[in-house]
Amino acid sequence: MDPALLHAALLPWFDAAARPLPWRTTRDPYRVWVSEVMLQQTQVDTVLRYYERFLARFPTVEALAAADDEDVRALWSGLGFYRRARNLHAAARRVVAEHGGVVPRDPAALGALPGLGRYTVGAVLSIAHDDALPLVDGNVARVLARLFRVPGDPTAGPALRRLWSLAERLVPRRRPGDWNQALMELGATVCRPTSPRCEACPLAAWCEARAAGEVERFPEPRRRAKVVAQRRAAVCLVRPDGAFLLARRPDDGLLAGLWELPAVDLAPRERPATAARRLARSLGAGDARLVRVGQAEHQFTHRHWTVDVFRGDASVTPGAGRWVTPGDLEALGVPTASRKVLAEAGVLAIRPAAASARPR
Repeated sequence: MDPALLHAALLPWFDAAARPLPWRTTRDPYRVWVSEVMLQQTQVDTVLRYYERFLARFPTVEALAAADDEDVRALWSGLGFYRRARNLHAAARRVVAEHGGVVPRDPAALGALPGLGRYTVGAVLSIAHDDALPLVDGNVARVLARLFRVPGDPTAGPALRRLWSLAERLVPRRRPGDWNQALMELGATVCRPTSPRCEACPLAAWCEARAAGEVERFPEPRRRAKVVAQRRAAVCLVRPDGAFLLARRPDDGLLAGLWELPAVDLAPRERPATAARRLARSLGAGDARLVRVGQAEHQFTHRHWTVDVFRGDASVTPGAGRWVTPGDLEALGVPTASRKVLAEAGVLAIRPAAASARPR
């Protein structure tokens, strides 16, 4: 298959059909980098609600590097996959400390920063600088797996190595950034996971899976990790003035460093009310009368939380916690999972929509 024929077909299609997205109007490597980090495992529609607000607050890598951790978490709140924000913040500080505030153009130096793998390096350098570097994300993997009928799990092993080899062979020296974006755009809008629009595909004439009548077979489904079900109890302690107590999660692990109602995992066969009273005692509110007010659920990639929510009046002196009002939440890193629990507790009026974890 002649790469030049694919370039001649796909690039004009991209020029005509590309969605007008804000990160496509810049060659600033910092802004491209922010968009690519946000777009990892998150749909475009979700990222659109965060991208410009984040850059208005942190318009340069220096501004992000100088920011307080709490400010970064607050601007990322609700976007999900919070390790991305921690890595982005840490990498910005490295760029300022080690590279004079200039995002490295050398692939090895850029890839040495926290959170930047081969995909992000290829995206940033090809889009910002037109460096002829390939990339493979979920959309590109799907397009290439169908175009060349690549068997196997596209996320690992021989199949992934084959996809990267194809991407490297196909990337043109002219307009490599547009080529990479065109492949991603094709996968997002035409070569979709289900019901692909083959009749609208500019590469249909070369697609081996389509010729074989096997488009839906590729890429082959990967083995799904088991989802762990976890029961929890959360306690909303409310002062007479309406303020309620939040607790910060540990600095490591799931939702690290973010805020939530005080909560505890249930022991095997433990009743939620028993766990809630145990938690209240640990907070110094053992005399609070707790009433179950609802139940919240949240699905992470490999974990499902079911949280029984209890509410009670109290005036304890928090240790690592913090008394807040609903108006304080925007300045804190409060993830979607926590907001669901707060809504059930009756201290957050609007139940939030969860950020999607599906590819763009």
